[in-house]
Amino acid sequence: MRVRGLVSALALGLVTVLAGPAPAQANDRAQVRPTADASASSPLPASVTQALHAAGLTPDDLALAVLPLDGRWPTLMHRPDVAVQPGSTMKVVTSAVALEQLGPNHRGYTALWATAPAGGEVLRGPLVLQGGSDPEFDLPGLYALLLELREQGVRQIDGDLWLDRSRWQPSRPDRGVPPFDEAPEFPYNVIPDPLHLAGALHVLELRGEHDRGAARLVPGLPGVVLDNRLQPADGRCGDWDGWETPTSQVTGEGPAAVVTVVLQGRFPRLCLRRQALQLMDRDLLAERLMRRVWTDLGGTWNGTVREGGGPAGARPIARRDGRPWGELLRPLNKRSDNAWTRILYMELGVAAGTSPGPAATAERAAAVVRSWFERHGIDTAGLVVDNGSGLSRSERLTARQLAQVLKVSLDGPNGADLLMSLPTVGVDGTMRNRLRGTPAAVSSRLKTGTLRNVTALAGQVTDAQGATWVLAAVINAEEAPRRGRAALDALVAWVAEGGMTDPFGEGPGRRLDESDRAGR
Repeated sequence: MRVRGLVSALALGLVTVLAGPAPAQANDRAQVRPTADASASSPLPASVTQALHAAGLTPDDLALAVLPLDGRWPTLMHRPDVAVQPGSTMKVVTSAVALEQLGPNHRGYTALWATAPAGGEVLRGPLVLQGGSDPEFDLPGLYALLLELREQGVRQIDGDLWLDRSRWQPSRPDRGVPPFDEAPEFPYNVIPDPLHLAGALHVLELRGEHDRGAARLVPGLPGVVLDNRLQPADGRCGDWDGWETPTSQVTGEGPAAVVTVVLQGRFPRLCLRRQALQLMDRDLLAERLMRRVWTDLGGTWNGTVREGGGPAGARPIARRDGRPWGELLRPLNKRSDNAWTRILYMELGVAAGTSPGPAATAERAAAVVRSWFERHGIDTAGLVVDNGSGLSRSERLTARQLAQVLKVSLDGPNGADLLMSLPTVGVDGTMRNRLRGTPAAVSSRLKTGTLRNVTALAGQVTDAQGATWVLAAVINAEEAPRRGRAALDALVAWVAEGGMTDPFGEGPGRRLDESDRAGR
């Protein structure tokens, strides 16, 4: 990997921008004029300062770093070494480290194991469903695995289904963890496990009528019923916010148990919604999905679900390999999938092995990330890694660290994989509706970060002169997404228009070396 003397270059070329506001100037580009003197300072671009002021924010709410991708300077820094809450821009860190540590062809898998000998219509003894961290193991995947078993002649399963999640420690990291917010049922709050069957989610369809609302599960599951107490409401479908967290109640035991999902709140008339939700415990969901699919395949099963690896002596009978993570990074980052990122992060811990060190897989993953920073000469001061997704109250890093991660990764052999995964400005993912019609649209790629008190951008910006910049900018403040997004967009637009390049008149991306500076 080419790091281009990152540490020494930063020591020579960084330009710190003071946090204080600057007076607006007619020429916004002329306001920032980086020099080779690391002690020099420049104000923020006027458009950024004005956007902060209009939102009731101050420069102290913003941290940013803009670095040339191919070169050492000029740079733009503003509170670059303050540890901030990054939101989902932390996914850039997990993606970059995983591309190097695991490789873009790293894959998850799911497998079926059995202790019974092959042959015959009856499979006597337990069946083991082994999770290998495939984030896409869904209902069709389960169907494909069980179809393989059916094609081997098995019609009846005479034993229990064991759910093997032993790839991670603990195997169910969701247990005992309080909800992140008041909507634990939604997909962004799923804490995954290495089996991740259907993402621990099931699709609920809601249809509002004039005087009532209809609800159904898609597909329907045996022994699962809906107690629909939703009341009709006025208003537009897109403005619906009358949802209350569903509750589930289980009566009875084993295969005969009945799961009742209670829906409460209000739902707009003449509205149709389909939403994947966490509606029941994932072990119970696995049991009902297994029963539905196996029945649809013409089979019978008289067992139930258990947790663990099952008895010794099992042999593999079917396997489904997932897509490589180099491909999965695209949906992961473009739609900012927390569960998928957490799976990838845990795979860093799995790859670290079982050598002496932390037993928990997440702790091993954190050690891998910190080691990656150190190996590439990136200071780890202020770095706090929790689950790698940014959906965390504790994760922290600096704008400089985030920009340096981007610079190292984009300049390395897997840079194209990372770049292609980032949302294209004004086109797709979480950036599809931002900065349309500006020089940043189409040519720049940026990962967003959003929490109640966080709005952030991190990625690559190509300017009007053809120069390429890595950008990391984070605002931490109350209601940051609503108040601070315009300031971040103003920064991106300024860079894309040539704000970093024009003051020098250097042309497209020309790199200044020591002889250039000495001759000035």
